[in-house]
Amino acid sequence: MVEITEVRTKKEMLAFIELPLKIYRSYPLYCPQLTFDLKTEFSPKNPFLNHGSVKFFLAHQGNECVGRITSIVNDNHLKYQKDGAGFFGFFESANNHEVSSALLDTAAAELRKQGLKTMRGPMNFSTNEECGLAIDNYTSPPVIMMPYNPPYYENLLQSYGLGKAKDLYAYIYDVLPELPEKVLRVASIAEKKGITVRLINLKEFVSDLRKFKELYNATWAKNWGFVPMTNEEIDFTGKKMKQIVVNDLIVLAEKDGETVGFLGMIPDFNYVLSKMKGKLNPITILKALYYSKKIKTLRLLLLGTKPEFQKQGVDALMFREAFKGLKRGKYANVEFSWILEDNLPVQMLIKMIGGRHYKTYRIYEKPL
Repeated sequence: MVEITEVRTKKEMLAFIELPLKIYRSYPLYCPQLTFDLKTEFSPKNPFLNHGSVKFFLAHQGNECVGRITSIVNDNHLKYQKDGAGFFGFFESANNHEVSSALLDTAAAELRKQGLKTMRGPMNFSTNEECGLAIDNYTSPPVIMMPYNPPYYENLLQSYGLGKAKDLYAYIYDVLPELPEKVLRVASIAEKKGITVRLINLKEFVSDLRKFKELYNATWAKNWGFVPMTNEEIDFTGKKMKQIVVNDLIVLAEKDGETVGFLGMIPDFNYVLSKMKGKLNPITILKALYYSKKIKTLRLLLLGTKPEFQKQGVDALMFREAFKGLKRGKYANVEFSWILEDNLPVQMLIKMIGGRHYKTYRIYEKPL
């Protein structure tokens, strides 16, 4: 028998947070987030809850906790997309169809109560955060803020009747001594148009991030699954990111004092988290200080150019500037993630730089 219960106490929330440590015991590439951070993420301090409602559920067989899931209603998504979609997220399950089906049934029932037409996921909490299910390349560790899951999850979701909604791609770029000549040539086009670039000012980090938010909301407005970010959400995310940001890896493009482009790479702090095992104490803090200096992988997380400045070499110009930071930091590679499967212009840019598609993540959906 599988029993599904809603999380209502601090003890149950801790069980929800720590369940992956059990599920992934035999998966050495898994990188758990800090329990301390997740307590905040799942609390009213998260500004997502200003416009979204989330219910947390646990699955038990006897006295053993064997799965978890959330049902998510994102009011901003519904207002913007008008597609009647609700979401499931933070899905973890033992390799047992009875467990996974009971979890998904529970999330679906909650979304039906809200009159929604489609269940989509995994989504943690929206497309502005971690989303998708890894469906290939399980032998490569996930970079920061990207999913990782056992291979059997794909079968659990498909057997439930969930089908593909959209694939998200990740590209890897191995840092070479020089950028391709074509990138430099395209970057010079932007310069000739009077576009300049500058590094982010860490003293004005939140202010500069808000400039990115405006670019992001304008650039991605017509993309599949897009939900506008709020000031509170970008501030909340920025506060977490500021601890690991390297200023010469984040670039703004400007024209006559107007911000027209934003590119941000962050060190892959998952390398450090893999050593901390979800714990925050004096020993793991020392580990973080030590291993943070040994990070050799970056994730290109933020990229946007105002619509009227696209196809003018702005992206290439920003990457040319950020490339200097890559070399100074002696980084080995960069993951570009994630990119919609049908976002051909960005894919072409990445390929021009020298990136190659190496991972795929899938978002599933099912009519309710």
